[in-house]
Amino acid sequence: MREPAGRRLGLEMEMAVVRRDSGASHAAERYPETLAGIKRSRGEDIRLSYLHDRAVCASGPLGDSGFDNGYNLLETAFAPVMGGPGGLDRLDAAMQTELRDVRDALAAEDATVLNAAEHPAATLDNDRYLRIRIPRPIYTELVGHRGWLHRAGIDAKAQNSPCTAVPVEDAVRALNVMLALAPAFIALFANSPLQDGRATGLKENRLMLWDRVFRHARFAADHRLQQLPALPFRDLGDYFRWMFAGDTVSRALPLAVDDDYKGAVSVYLDGHPSLDRFLHAREWRGRRADNGQSVLLRPHSGYFEYSQFAHFLDARFRYRLRTRPPLEDLLHAWKRPGGIEALFVRAGLEGYIEGRAPGAVFPDRQLRAEAGASVAGRAPMAASAMQLGLLRDLATAEALVREWGWPSLRGMRQAAIRAALDDRRVRALAADVLAAASAGLDASERPWLAYADYVLASGQTAADRLLALWTATPGGVDDKLREVCAWRSLRLGDE
Repeated sequence: MREPAGRRLGLEMEMAVVRRDSGASHAAERYPETLAGIKRSRGEDIRLSYLHDRAVCASGPLGDSGFDNGYNLLETAFAPVMGGPGGLDRLDAAMQTELRDVRDALAAEDATVLNAAEHPAATLDNDRYLRIRIPRPIYTELVGHRGWLHRAGIDAKAQNSPCTAVPVEDAVRALNVMLALAPAFIALFANSPLQDGRATGLKENRLMLWDRVFRHARFAADHRLQQLPALPFRDLGDYFRWMFAGDTVSRALPLAVDDDYKGAVSVYLDGHPSLDRFLHAREWRGRRADNGQSVLLRPHSGYFEYSQFAHFLDARFRYRLRTRPPLEDLLHAWKRPGGIEALFVRAGLEGYIEGRAPGAVFPDRQLRAEAGASVAGRAPMAASAMQLGLLRDLATAEALVREWGWPSLRGMRQAAIRAALDDRRVRALAADVLAAASAGLDASERPWLAYADYVLASGQTAADRLLALWTATPGGVDDKLREVCAWRSLRLGDE
């Protein structure tokens, strides 16, 4: 019997860090160590990870808590919880514990989390970027080799990424639904109308990031891989061909195939082949990113699994294989319709949809005053509930995609970024998507949609509230930031 969507639930939660007194962007100093101490005081087994002798992550029963691209942006990747009845409650319990721990750890250096999907007034200049960027080896490739403008995201651009397990047979159906309906998520969770101390004219400026990062990339296909294709994916083979074949250029591959993709010793393949070309070769020469030494890499199915992060759409299919199939079997399956799905079933795949469209939203003083403590407290879970409801009833969600039309939905993404619910058609889509998501949830789960329901009914997104506060506050940028911090810093139920 096929397992239902949402058998397991996870979340990748990003958080912008600011000074409590001024609201200025803050590069955290000892956050992982302080957080580890808080968690260890409860008896949790916590392991610290280091880069260049500095702690960057604390890992334990709740998941991995550390930094994203810079010391001013935190990320917690929660360990999956069991789905089904009570699944959203279990995920929320983990999240609430984590937010309390994050709040207390940051308080030790007079900092806090800001309810924004991008810091309102942090500079993007290169000197600051180099000071606060996490020294991960992968950034050498992205900036120095591929020419990405990685610093365009150094002002704490934060997303709230629900992770919903799906059976492999439904993976592409689920992915297509989340990609097509992304404008509704963008609009309902818009929370970044400001950049560098100025109004951008956009409700979700955060999502302009990928166009800016890749616009002048060395390899043209890198820019294309953050744009929704003209047609839905037919199956996983089609999805992986879009990502790995044609004019695409393989990302640097690890010297050891089982290395973590952010910390691996990377190898740049000579001649810049696609991953598809590399996998069909007997061997391929390349050079190590760390010392320039020439090496030979032999194709392996593990490189296929390793490269699954090679695009930046509004949703990804992420997976892990219990057993890696022989490369010959993988390449043969890739040629057949549905072949990858059948192969992955035999390989014992665990896969999920990672939603990347929702901006980070947290409870704060402003939202609690306007919508009430219950709505505010449920805000961080609303995107997870929406995604679960849609994926639990794929037939209804797919009917909604057909009704609106893939080309029309593809064109609405920019309208959602620009105007959110102020765009009449985007608001109508958001209403349809929210209704479909609600229908896919049990009665006991629907209260988790409270924040999305409130935003739709009021027409006021987090971006609208932030922009109104910024505009109404007299004085310069520093004055506005202090007021924003007073009203928009994290406020939990125990405060």
